[in-house]
This record gives sequence, structure tokens and C-alpha cells, in this order.
Amino acid sequence: MHRAFRTAAHSLPHTHRSMPDELRVLFVGDVIGRPGRHALAVLLPRLRRELALDLVVVNGENSAGGFGITAATVRELRDAGADVVTTGNHVWDHKQFVDEIKGEDRVVRPANYPAGAPGRGALEIEVRGRRVLVANLQGRTFMQALDDPFRTVDAILDEHPDAAHVIVDMHAEATAEKVAMGWHLDGRASLVVGTHTHVPTADARILPRGTAYVTDVGMVGPRDSVIGVVPQASLARFLTGMPQRNPVASGPVTFNSVLVTMWEPKRQATTITRVDTENE
Repeated sequence: MHRAFRTAAHSLPHTHRSMPDELRVLFVGDVIGRPGRHALAVLLPRLRRELALDLVVVNGENSAGGFGITAATVRELRDAGADVVTTGNHVWDHKQFVDEIKGEDRVVRPANYPAGAPGRGALEIEVRGRRVLVANLQGRTFMQALDDPFRTVDAILDEHPDAAHVIVDMHAEATAEKVAMGWHLDGRASLVVGTHTHVPTADARILPRGTAYVTDVGMVGPRDSVIGVVPQASLARFLTGMPQRNPVASGPVTFNSVLVTMWEPKRQATTITRVDTENE
């Protein structure tokens, strides 16, 4: 069972294209463990049909057991309808993925890892005759210190001057760092989304130079949880200060995403709308 779709600002956008050249992109928040993978498999095929989606990007860094990602969970996300899978600071939590990522042509890890890290931080794919660049970055505030994400993304854009559209997943803890990245890329990226905190924000907007932005997409994970984890385990850690196992919670799953329409003038977005629902 799943509930009717809900959006943050207005009713679900019509599926017809307001402009023939527009691309319709859905970015889906962090998928949490088995409950998240199941909800994605149930809901995403319907969303692809009803929203007439051209491209789906899913953050999958917590898809394996709630922390990390594996080739097996990548296959499940792709089978559900994800065209590209982004990651974040938990990308190496399952050690086998250090080798597995080398065989994944639709997965990106944070591009600001130092040189020599396996995998890729950005990739271009063709969508309805247009080159779309998807890049992944990791913030540095309150997180593992990697290379500068701002200068890293500048270099990526220099390497892909012909990309018609650019989608950037800014995986970061600090709200200010994500907002700053949005302004840094305004007019140079079609979409900048924040991930990592698993809590959807209400600030989806088009920035002055045409970049769609939201500070955090949210998650596809158990609703009755602490960012996907059994509440009692998280409470024990806060109350005692001691390390705890963090099992993925159960029950209804919240599905958080944003729908973005992009049009032919280079790297411009016309709308961004929250698409949020639940799978029971």
C-alpha cells in the first residue's frame, strides 16, 4: 500500500511537456537499506510513467544495510528505474565496493577524493539527444576533510564545456556549505541538490541565473526513525555517549524527491517541485 503523492508547494505537475525541448528529471533522496530499496522498487516505476520522466538520479550511499553501497544494491536501484546513482561519505563502508565501483558505469562517488581513488566523480550521459553531466561532491564542514569541493567542481565544468545540462549532488552536513555551493554554481548548473542529512528542506527554488536548488532532498527510508535508524539505538547513543549498533528501522517508508524541468538554453531550469509520498 502507498499513499497519494504529496508535494510541498502545489498539486502534482501535469505530465505533458510545456515546452517540447524540456527534460523532466527526478532526483531521489538517500535510499536507506532494504526498506528504502523496496519502496523505490514499488514507487519509482509509477513515478516514471505518471511524471513522464526523462532521467532519474538516486542517491544510494546508504542502500546496503543503512550504511554504504554494494554492486548488488546498485543493481536493485537500477532495476527500479534509477539511471544514475550518486553516493557520499559512506561510499566505502562496504569494503568490497572499493573494487566493485570500478565496474559500475552509472555510479559516481564524491569527485573531491584525492587522485587515485577508484571510481569516477562525474559522468556524462545522453538523454533525449542532449549531453547531461552528473557530478557528486562531498562537503568538508563537520565531515572528513577531502579536497576543496568548490574548486573541484570548477575543474569538472572546465572538462565538460559541451554538457547541455549539469546536475550536482552536494553531499554535505552543513546547510551553509550546501547553500554556498548553490550560489557558486548558479547559472553554471541546471540543478544543485543537497543530500546527507535525510531531512527534506522546504527551500526548493530557482536561483536568479536559472539553477534549480534545494538544500536537502531528504530520504527514502523509514518514517518512524531517527534519519532511518531505530529510534532507541539513536537515543542510547545520545544519552550515554557510547557507540551503538544502528539498525535500520521498519514501518512506513517516506519517499522524498524533487522534480525539475530543464529546457534547451544551456544549463537552465524552469521549475523545481518537491514530490513526497509514503510506502506502507
